[in-house]
Amino acid sequence: MELLNDTVAIVTGGARGIGRAIARELISDGATVVILDRSYPEDFEDVARELRTGGRTLAAKTVDITNTDEVEKVCEEVAAEYGRIDLLVNNAGITRDRILPRMSEAEWDAVLAVNLKGAFNTIRVVARTMMRQRRGRIVNISSVVGLIGNVGQANYAASKAGLFGLTKSVAKELAGRNITVNCVAPGFVETEMTAVLSEEQRAQLLALVPLKRTSRPEEIAGIVAFLASEKAAYITGQVIAVDGGMTM
Repeated sequence: MELLNDTVAIVTGGARGIGRAIARELISDGATVVILDRSYPEDFEDVARELRTGGRTLAAKTVDITNTDEVEKVCEEVAAEYGRIDLLVNNAGITRDRILPRMSEAEWDAVLAVNLKGAFNTIRVVARTMMRQRRGRIVNISSVVGLIGNVGQANYAASKAGLFGLTKSVAKELAGRNITVNCVAPGFVETEMTAVLSEEQRAQLLALVPLKRTSRPEEIAGIVAFLASEKAAYITGQVIAVDGGMTM
């Protein structure tokens, strides 16, 4: 049974990694998916053609989510084109790692702009549509780094911790309109972002994980699809760590 039939979803940063896995999962569950991304890898169209088989709808729009005007324009276009927006997944994120005494203002600002302000920009616009519908789901993709911190990632940790507060505050604001807002905090996930780690760094990270393995992007996507479904209608304002036990 397809849990998300007739659902229109926006996924930011959906061209690769966790975002792509989320788009794939949502489409397999029956949703119409619109990906917002700043750039698309060469293999994206191959994946898009695959996902569109069987009459599935997958659209992609280029947008800089740090630009308020661009975000407002594209989200309003999606609402007008499809008639509704049922799900927003704020997945877009970047890193600019450096220990704090050497971190530049530009490195700090870039990470906060994409990871936190980007979510603010999309929620602010999409919430208007959801409030008119009196129904919606918002899922923010954070990180366990926001819970426990990490050396060289003060900017990233601050942005991801900020998503926790944003999630809980907006959940309280929108609950009266039947809109749930939740946060997923992945641990160590196999993506392009983690592929650059050395074997020593990888071993150090896995030593912190009781399950002794990394997670797959599909495991994060499955939680997002659940939170988007009616099965999760009574869950809001929560941070769900998908981390193999790192933070227990």
